[in-house]
Amino acid sequence: METPTVHHGAMFDTNELVLNMGPQHPSTHGVLRVVLRLDGEKVVDADVVIGYLHRGIEKLSENRNWTQIILLTDRMDYVAAATSNVGYCETVEKLMQLEVPRRARYVRTILCELARISDHLLCNGAVGLDTGAFTYFLYAFYQREVLYDIFETLCGARFTNSYTRVGGVMYDFTPLGIEKIRNFVRTFPKTLDDMDRLLNRNRIFTDRTKGVGILSKEEATNRSATGPIARASGVTRDLRKDEPYLAYSDFDFQVCCATAGDCFARYLVRMAEMRESLKIVAKAIENLPAGPVNVGIDQRTTLPDKRMVYSTIEGLISHFELAMSNRGFEVPNEEAYTAVEAPNGELGFYIVGDGSQVAYRARCRPPSFIHFALFPYLIKGHTLSDIVAVLGSLNIIAAELDR
Repeated sequence: METPTVHHGAMFDTNELVLNMGPQHPSTHGVLRVVLRLDGEKVVDADVVIGYLHRGIEKLSENRNWTQIILLTDRMDYVAAATSNVGYCETVEKLMQLEVPRRARYVRTILCELARISDHLLCNGAVGLDTGAFTYFLYAFYQREVLYDIFETLCGARFTNSYTRVGGVMYDFTPLGIEKIRNFVRTFPKTLDDMDRLLNRNRIFTDRTKGVGILSKEEATNRSATGPIARASGVTRDLRKDEPYLAYSDFDFQVCCATAGDCFARYLVRMAEMRESLKIVAKAIENLPAGPVNVGIDQRTTLPDKRMVYSTIEGLISHFELAMSNRGFEVPNEEAYTAVEAPNGELGFYIVGDGSQVAYRARCRPPSFIHFALFPYLIKGHTLSDIVAVLGSLNIIAAELDR
């Protein structure tokens, strides 16, 4: 009789294989590590190890002024940076009881939905690539380049935008930016149709995703799943509908759900959500209200116009205080929590102010952190080749997971 070996406090047969997947494995989505226990090719157990991308963003947020923190949120879910910017700024505005102008709310809504499309393109494109559908991956990534071009036109940055500001946004939309968004709304549906035809009935893809990584509705609720992962399991929860923020109450869109709860259902939900996001963007860009995109310089939260910065000492000092020093503006001695419907699920920010120019406490509820805890549960009993399909369907962003 063989002597059992101890691993992570558990007893297992020495005939079982312990395999490290990561932290630099080519098929993982970011710097992740999964310690697998295998019986042949069957997954007996798994242990997820995080922290390889930890940068201390929450602690840094307690030592930077309110404007400087915005660029830190870019580095969380970098695939949909605009959503993280908006979630943080909405929390600070709730803390300060600021009413953001209606045009700014529309601009933010458009940004968030474009970021959602970009995120879903990456997720589904990567799932296609992980399961052998290379052509599908190219279709998805070409459209992400189009979206990057739009972001660059709007604010000068393609990837980590930092476009949102406390009290509004950095710049108003330009005519060129509006035209590029309209062109994307016109042309993207054809690409989505092509992507549907490429994978929806592809025998290899459906065999590798249907019935794999099943998450029941009860388990999705008990394990705090949100976003497309929960909706693919039949949980009809969407903060844009249930707790409307920005301008979402002005638009009619469907909450996309499925019941199978497997990798294929999560893929279909994201494909459907992109079409609904297009509807929101189309309505918002054609009904963009007039008015300012910031609460005004009197609130001391808005960066001054560049012409003021370059031509007046008052503008230069104001810009320096808001962007480069720890003086900035002050917030009340209160606390606030705000959650937004990020592409991966509920993204929440909790901030405690102490009347100073920096946060007393800053914490985040990242959906990737919650969903990566699901991973060992979902892959047990599956084969080694199923692991990449399940991981891709969860769309774990390691920078958001570790923060």
